[in-house]
This record gives sequence, C-alpha cells and structure tokens, in this order.
Amino acid sequence: MLNFTKPFYPLLLATVKSDPETAHRQMLKTLNNLEVNRHSVWGSLAIRQLEKSFCVQDNRLQQTLWGLDFNNPLGLAAGFDKDGTAAGMWSSFGFGFAELGAVTLHSQPGNPRPRMFRLPEDQAALNRMGANNLGAAVMADTLRQTWNRQPRSIPIGINLCKSKIAALNEAAADYVGSFKYLQDVADYFVINVSSPNTPGLRSLQSGEQLEPILAGLQQSNTQQKPILIKIAPDLEWNDIKDILDLATNYNLAGVIATNTTIRRDGLNTKILKETGKSIQDEAGGISGLPVKQRSTEVIRFIYQETAGKLPIIGVGGIFNADDAWAKIIAGASILQIYTGWVYEGPWMVNQVLSGLLSKLDEQGLDYLGDAVGLEHKAASLQR
Repeated sequence: MLNFTKPFYPLLLATVKSDPETAHRQMLKTLNNLEVNRHSVWGSLAIRQLEKSFCVQDNRLQQTLWGLDFNNPLGLAAGFDKDGTAAGMWSSFGFGFAELGAVTLHSQPGNPRPRMFRLPEDQAALNRMGANNLGAAVMADTLRQTWNRQPRSIPIGINLCKSKIAALNEAAADYVGSFKYLQDVADYFVINVSSPNTPGLRSLQSGEQLEPILAGLQQSNTQQKPILIKIAPDLEWNDIKDILDLATNYNLAGVIATNTTIRRDGLNTKILKETGKSIQDEAGGISGLPVKQRSTEVIRFIYQETAGKLPIIGVGGIFNADDAWAKIIAGASILQIYTGWVYEGPWMVNQVLSGLLSKLDEQGLDYLGDAVGLEHKAASLQR
C-alpha cells in the first residue's frame, strides 16, 4: 500500500474541488515552496516521504538516449510546469524525466480565462492557455537557482514556443533567442510548432517555414544539446513524412508524438458547462483519452518510416500500464503524461511503472528497451 502523508491531502483536495487553473497554480506554488525549503528539516522529510510513496527503482526500466540516462520511461509532459517553478520536485514524484514550458522569448499572459476545462465524461481536458509564461530569461534564472540548491537528478527538457507578438517570418529568431537563454540549464529541447493555441503556429510545421527554425537552432547549438520536434496528431501522413525528412536533414534527436488535437468528433461532452457553449464551438486543444489512439497510430507510423532509428517520445491518453505498453511496442522509447496524471492522481506513476515491469515478466524481456517497437519486430517474424 502506498504511503502518502496526511499533510498533502489538502493539496489533492484542492486539485479536485477548485477550477482546473486555480488548482494547478496552487499545486505549483506548494511544490515550489517545498523545493525552496528542501534542506530544512520538514522539507527533507516531506521529500523523502514523496519518494517513498511514488518512486519505483528497477534497472530493467532504465534506458540511455542522446547520452542521457533515464531511470524510467515516464516523464511529465510540457504544459504542466510552464515556468519551471517546480522543476526540482518532479523526480520525487517518480518521474524519469520532465519537460518544462512551453516557454517563449517574451513573457505573455496567454488567452483570457477561463481557458482550461476538464471533460470528465471523456477523460479529457480542453485547454486554450495560449502559452502563458514569464519568458525565457525568467525561466533561466529560476532554473539556475533551483540547480544551485540541488543538481538535477533526472533529464530536464524545455519546450520552446513562438512568442505571440513575433510575426511568423520572425519565428526563427524568436526560438533561437529563447534557446540561447536556456541552453545551459536543461538537457534537451523541443521545438513546439504544434500547439493550436498560438495563432498561426501550426503553419510552421510546413517545411518551408520550419527549415529556418531548425537551421537557426542547430547553428546556435554550441553544446550539442538534443533537439526534438513536437508534432500535432491532426497532420496527414505525407506532412509527417516531410517533417521526418527535415528531422533527418537537420540532425534532430527525435520526435514527440503528439500534441493536443483540434478534432471534436466522438466526444461525449456536448456542452461546456463553464461557458454554456457547444464543445464544437470552443477553441483549444483536446488532450487525454480522445487522442490516445491517434497518437499511437502516429508513433507506429514514425517508427515504420524511420526503421526505428529516430527515437520517439510518446504522449497522449496514457492512463495505465496497458496504455503505456501499447505506445512502447508501437515504437515509443519513452513516454509523457499530463491529463492522465491529473485524473488518476500522483499514484499513477508508481502504478504504471509497476505494470510495465509485469509486462516485461509476461513477455520474458530483460529490459524495457527490448520492448520498443516490439509489434513491428513480431510482424517481421511472421512474414
């Protein structure tokens, strides 16, 4: 039985009862306070209790990608910790890595509230946050202070997005500006050209507009940090092929599949109670269960197209070990969660990792890396 101490119950209760964005802010504020005081008596005791409750240590879950050591394959997806205020805490919740942001060069308030909604009938969330964040310079300072208190123990990624005030033809300089501020304080970087909540951003997924961004970032990448690209689930197969060609040409480290979807078909939610409008008329991206199948299909496609040579971070609709396993055998090397973690609670990480170890036992595999793309290998043997 998991041991979760009583002082954290109010935090979870607030997450359940508050509106989603308020709950989110409350949680990050609490975690930041705990991290800042991590060397106090109460802080160190609380962090040890978190680790006892949520962490799973087993070398069968370990992998090395891009020269980075991942203790387990489950990471926190971008969007949860936009400014890195709780960056030093995610390892204590059992995550094998965490991705911060999306961050932009210029600080921006994001879209008007309300802008984050739970869709419990669909085990989903709708967000149109609009990349609200304090800007790259502030994040860089925050992370330097965090790592001075305690060096990071898991790989940390940063998701880079275009500032809303930057014109599309200024996008390359905008991404590069953020990267220069942050290159020293993280382990890998992600080009986000797939959020539906920044006007015109998804148009940057086309080759003509994407190339200057990739070229500019790689030219500035003096420390040879891994750079990945995050793509939308709504792309056509030919568009994904074009992005994979660019990823190869510009020596990108991998692909994150996928971001949120703008599709609304198949939802049980018809009216958004907070606004009284039809879900069909509500702007924003849908995450969680509705994107699960499509993200797995995209993972499968990328793995096939690249013969498994381009590492994939799989994200979208992971709630349990079965969901995680499906993405791994389809071709994802590591995974990210967000909506599932919100619905299932912090115990989810322990449960998913324990479930993956059981899957390895069932399949007679020694390491999780042996399971990556397993369904493709099995299909080849049957031919």
